[in-house]
Amino acid sequence: MDSIDKNILNQLQKDVTRPLSEIASRAGISKTACWNRIRKMEEENIIENKIAILNHSKVNLPIIIFLSLTVYSHTKEWIKKFSETMNKYDQIIEVYRITGHESDYLLKIVSPSIEAYDEFQQALIKEIEFKGMATKIVLKEIKKVHS
Repeated sequence: MDSIDKNILNQLQKDVTRPLSEIASRAGISKTACWNRIRKMEEENIIENKIAILNHSKVNLPIIIFLSLTVYSHTKEWIKKFSETMNKYDQIIEVYRITGHESDYLLKIVSPSIEAYDEFQQALIKEIEFKGMATKIVLKEIKKVHS
């Protein structure tokens, strides 16, 4: 990847609906060259998907929660069940296995209310075997980069 590819990616991350002519102009190349670069990045899975980013407040999911989990086991069976559970719930929008003090997994969850999150958390407790959990509620989103 060169600086032109990075420029194109930066533009697409900000607004994937931007016209090709505008992207090409900002990158300093022709529309055809720009289109070819985008297609190549799609074929190489540099660009994995083009998605719509929702305004969570406008779709009645204004509460963002980060849930840290510490687990006893990392067996293949546990990970399989954990993955299935994570994919079962639409309110879990991101899941990461992480390193650090007293956390193995970090979940990003959206909810219409604290009460709804509490109900969800109680259901999750019944489904996943874990050692500990810690909930952090987002008060204000300061920066959000889509990568």
